[in-house]
Amino acid sequence: MASQTPVVTATTQPDSVVAQIRKAISGNFRQYGMMIALGLLIVLFQILTDGLFLAPRNVTSLLVQNGYILILAIGMVMVIIAGHIDLSVGSVCALVGAVAALSMKAWALPWPMAILVGLAIGILVGIWQGYWVAYVGIPAFIVTLAGMLLFRGLQLIILNAESITVPDAFQKIANGYLPEIGEGMPYHLPTLILTALAIGVVIWLEMARRADLKKYGITPPSMIVSVLKIVVFAAIIATFGMLLASYKGIPIVGLILLALVIIYSFITQRTVIGRHIYAVGGNSNAARLSGVDTRKVDFFVMVNMAFLAAIAGMVFTAYLNAANPKDGVGFELDAIAAVFIGGAAVAGGVGTVTGSMIGGLVMGVLNLGLANLSVDSNTIQVIKGLVLLGAVAFDVMSKSRGKPSFIGMIMSAFGSKADPTPVRANEVTPPTGVSNVAASHEDYVPDGVTSDGSASDERSRGRSLE
Repeated sequence: MASQTPVVTATTQPDSVVAQIRKAISGNFRQYGMMIALGLLIVLFQILTDGLFLAPRNVTSLLVQNGYILILAIGMVMVIIAGHIDLSVGSVCALVGAVAALSMKAWALPWPMAILVGLAIGILVGIWQGYWVAYVGIPAFIVTLAGMLLFRGLQLIILNAESITVPDAFQKIANGYLPEIGEGMPYHLPTLILTALAIGVVIWLEMARRADLKKYGITPPSMIVSVLKIVVFAAIIATFGMLLASYKGIPIVGLILLALVIIYSFITQRTVIGRHIYAVGGNSNAARLSGVDTRKVDFFVMVNMAFLAAIAGMVFTAYLNAANPKDGVGFELDAIAAVFIGGAAVAGGVGTVTGSMIGGLVMGVLNLGLANLSVDSNTIQVIKGLVLLGAVAFDVMSKSRGKPSFIGMIMSAFGSKADPTPVRANEVTPPTGVSNVAASHEDYVPDGVTSDGSASDERSRGRSLE
């Protein structure tokens, strides 16, 4: 009888907790790059200003002074994802602000009605530009360049080289704060409540992610890794929440911005129109052949951009307490810079709402920190330009070398892929629900985009033929 050789079965030992933590950090370091850069900037300015930068008043000013740019960035990231660009947003902001101010002063409209008039003007502007882009086929660059001149001229005609002040009630849109509950408390109670709710949302998202991974047969990371992630983000939220609560609380513009971020994150990541925007930006010809109405998508992003520009314009007018002839100058450049620093691809198809918020905060921190150091405005412009060029150049070079994008998928903070190894042709892909789970955590990768946030070869070739 022939002897049988015993079969030795190799068993894979699970990684230790320390190894899992190290793997999680090293595997996502580049994805968290811009968040890390933002944190380092804050620490640097805190040291250089001898602790002044993170004073409660300064933190509130950072949000109030940059609220309108962050609102514009939400709309601009959708335009850029779709493969377009909008150069008219600054002029639209100025026009809407002028119309709202005029309606309250000359037409005696109450401020809520003036806001509705401003929003209607923004929608009409978006319909005008969306028609030329989507249904006539004129490139958005040309249409919005014409719009920049057209709407700026209309704004100057309305104001007639004069400023129009707005009522105190309207000014509270940008300069007001969430009302206090109770009296004599050391901290702003509503802000503390919202901070606690935000921390609860972070915990819920992480636990829901783990549960969904188990549901589809994917082993989640160690619980300690998840706990550390929750602790880090909870500490950040609690710190800034306490800083705001120790001054006057959350400003009204902060609540507006928070609502917009939640709404548009849901639209871009969890709705049909959101996925169609990514598909059109990735490869418009393939999207069209797949049944996507590309003209409807183009029309939607242009109308939506003008609508958000109207909101930003009224916020800026309320912030300055008046509509001025020079309002809106350079707004489009700040919004575009925030989007590209936040990880959007120049060719379209890649980007997130939350990433654009991080990019906008980087620009805002630079502005405020350098101003606290008494750096003149001309030098600040030079530094901001170099930061924008450096961020985009580094990202492009990383992609060209086949490495993960430095800023392409920065907002995977609420959860990374369980296995970053690409799926081979003979392997079974995870169920559709897994991608939906990832989408809820800003980790959604649309068709035509690789897991590192860069454009796939097929998408690049498709756009080169257009």
